[in-house]
Amino acid sequence: MKEAYYTLENIPDRAGEFILDVEAVRRDGRQVFQPEISALLVLDMQKYFLDPASHAFVPSALAILPGLERLARAYHARNRPVICTRHLNTPQNAGNMGRWWRELICQENPLSEIAPGFLPFAHTVLPKTQYDAFYQTGLEEMLHSQGVQQVVVSGVMTHLCCETTARSAFVRGFEVIFLVDGTAAYTAAHHRAAILNLAHGFAAPLRIADILSQLPVNESAGEPG
Repeated sequence: MKEAYYTLENIPDRAGEFILDVEAVRRDGRQVFQPEISALLVLDMQKYFLDPASHAFVPSALAILPGLERLARAYHARNRPVICTRHLNTPQNAGNMGRWWRELICQENPLSEIAPGFLPFAHTVLPKTQYDAFYQTGLEEMLHSQGVQQVVVSGVMTHLCCETTARSAFVRGFEVIFLVDGTAAYTAAHHRAAILNLAHGFAAPLRIADILSQLPVNESAGEPG
């Protein structure tokens, strides 16, 4: 059963609860956010997951959208990479995705498009075919070419593409920041479980406000001309 465990009104309090949940287990390797070596990964914030008429709608995703758009704007203003992934499949490249899910997200489907609020600030829109944004995409090379050593993971869904990409980034040597109020899943249980697992050995869980507080820019400077 899907839950709107995040709403625009309660997201600060609920995110605080999730942060408290992980305090007893978190082992973030003394990672601290370093904007000058970081990139923002916005995973699959597509209409497929954001449109209430879609069967794949993630109710809590609408609550994380304004904060993520603000964060993308701040990254853009600091000239730091903003990479939005767009999940797309064909019968040929779906692999187990085709066996696990009843529908593939094809490029021709209008719901496959990225939420338009990100497009002015995304330096790259990266197609991907699997949960892992590094799998056969060139993402690792792209990050290295821009001197990125730390990735901030956001988007949907917390326990699928976001968690898988966070683990994949870790084993590739990147420091991982995982946004507690910048990711969303179908249920609070899935969301909490992913954050607990990641905090114990893969990623530092932070809130969007923690990142924005260290990006001291005039956000209006990030608006496109």
